[in-house]
Amino acid sequence: MYLISNREMLLAAQREGYAVPAFNIHNLETVQVVAETAAMMNSPVILAGTPGTFSYAGTDYLISICQEAARQYRVPLALHLDHHEDLTDIESKVRAGIRSVMIDASHFPLAENITKVQAAVRLCHAFDASVEAELGRLGGQEDDLMVEEGDSFFTDPVVAKHFVEFTRIDSLAVAIGSAHGLYKGEPKLDFCRLGQIRQQVDIPLVLHGASGIPESMIRHAIELGICKVNVATELKIAFAGAVKDYFNAHPDAEDPRKYIVPGKRAMQKVVEEKIRICGSAGKL
Repeated sequence: MYLISNREMLLAAQREGYAVPAFNIHNLETVQVVAETAAMMNSPVILAGTPGTFSYAGTDYLISICQEAARQYRVPLALHLDHHEDLTDIESKVRAGIRSVMIDASHFPLAENITKVQAAVRLCHAFDASVEAELGRLGGQEDDLMVEEGDSFFTDPVVAKHFVEFTRIDSLAVAIGSAHGLYKGEPKLDFCRLGQIRQQVDIPLVLHGASGIPESMIRHAIELGICKVNVATELKIAFAGAVKDYFNAHPDAEDPRKYIVPGKRAMQKVVEEKIRICGSAGKL
């Protein structure tokens, strides 16, 4: 098997009323867990990596690991550039074989956002790579990306229509109240706004910051047009918590082949739950 774009994945999800979960991966173990669980549940999945992840693990290493996972588990996988900003960096990774890209220029003024996204679309579409862009801005932190609450803003439905028409992106990440990282209180999603965006925009919509959002909210968001659901923080917390528990029970442990295993099991439970909530099981 090989690495694919997420274009057909998301269009299929849009037609059939489910969402494809996108899991942020960091190393061999997270790739193994996501790919193995996807194969077991017959679910499409997206493996997402931030610039920090690719710097940590190495682009060539990650591509090779994900390609092997696709081959071994016999599932098509989209290795996705999450929150990438630099076009030169994006080009090098697309040329290396990645076919799913998020260009994040949401922190620029609208005109500059459009210009940067248009450049990314011209580049990526030449390689048959899908392009996701963000309009509006989520608060919170993801890796080195930190957005204070006062700097976040919601997606304007009418502007979204023009943004999609001008850029010709394949999917649109919307800001409707979700945030990166953990929520301090009960999440509040603007479903009315999401419905208005869906009326204006006909391409698949993406929900970032889904870790910690109740199942009922995610399901309602999917009913209103969300086709891709991003999960990062919950995987990290599950892995770290299980490994810490192992060390508490085995303070003399020193073999990673043993203490990482409970971390992988904990992540698997999260992946299973998100696939179930997204309704993507059995959709391959």
